[in-house]
Amino acid sequence: MADASNLARPSLTGRRWYRRSVATARILLTVAITMLGLITLTFFIGRVLPFDPVVAILGDDSSREAYDRVYRQLGLDRPLYEQFFTYMRDVLSFDFGRSLSSGRPVIDDITRVFPATVELALLSIFFGVAIGVPLGVAAAARQGSWIDQLIRVFALIGFSAPNFWLGLVGLAVFFAGLGWVGGPGRLSTFYQFDIEIRTGLILIDSALMQRWDIFQDAVSRLVLPVGILAYGAMAFIARMTRSFMLEQLSQEYIIAARAKGVSRTAVIWVHAFPNIAVQLVTVIALAFGFLLEGAVLTETVFAWPGLGRYMTTALLRGDMNAVLGCVIVIGLIFITLNLLCDLFYRSFDPRTR
Repeated sequence: MADASNLARPSLTGRRWYRRSVATARILLTVAITMLGLITLTFFIGRVLPFDPVVAILGDDSSREAYDRVYRQLGLDRPLYEQFFTYMRDVLSFDFGRSLSSGRPVIDDITRVFPATVELALLSIFFGVAIGVPLGVAAAARQGSWIDQLIRVFALIGFSAPNFWLGLVGLAVFFAGLGWVGGPGRLSTFYQFDIEIRTGLILIDSALMQRWDIFQDAVSRLVLPVGILAYGAMAFIARMTRSFMLEQLSQEYIIAARAKGVSRTAVIWVHAFPNIAVQLVTVIALAFGFLLEGAVLTETVFAWPGLGRYMTTALLRGDMNAVLGCVIVIGLIFITLNLLCDLFYRSFDPRTR
């Protein structure tokens, strides 16, 4: 019997290793296909749009000789399939070309503006989760009560109201009218050249310098954009949390726990809430992804020098290299977040293995 058991163990281990290898291969294949689709989409967007990159570089008054020379330099005279493989090679090496607006490599511009968006997104998702999850749980625990109705209306407004409109109203009331918060931009002009950029995150850089005057100025200018983005994220998270909790609170194990005399608080937070935690990770990751997308209109309203404003400015100037570079970066963010969520699911939910 011992010999048979020892012979069975390697085969069982081998089957587990095989299943894990197949699962990993499927994930990698999905990521590769998604990336190929993203690169293909951006390539054909750049070719279909009524935009001439040569004219954007030289202007409308360029000579025919200069136009033909730049046309060949950009590789536009080559067959379409050859252009596509060249584009794919460049994108995979993070070479998105040069920005027609700044004259610098697009990847350098994105690296420069992305920390501003990260700072905005991190603070927004923190407050969105810290407020949205308890509100969603409270609404589900008191389903049908006035508290539930109030939270649902509050979340519905945050989910439906346009961010740019809330931003304009916030600037008009709290900045121009009451003077409670700072205005547009990350810092006052007075501090623009006093900050030493280390991480690209103004709050951390000013704290490292122990310049608390700069820190306070940065906080005053973060209040409105973070509050508005956090309100939208909170509304989405609260609605989804309420939905997940209602499903769990109707399960038989909850009824059994209540019948045994388990307290209301323990039923909600010890029994029900852990069973929605994995689902909430996906919701929070999606919300964070949309915030990292740049919150284009919010950054434009608040003159926030992040990825969203950079992409908007590039689009208005016809700088398609910059626009497509931003689209690819945003796509990579969502692919990475989805991959991390999938790995999280497999680690903490045995039913998905």
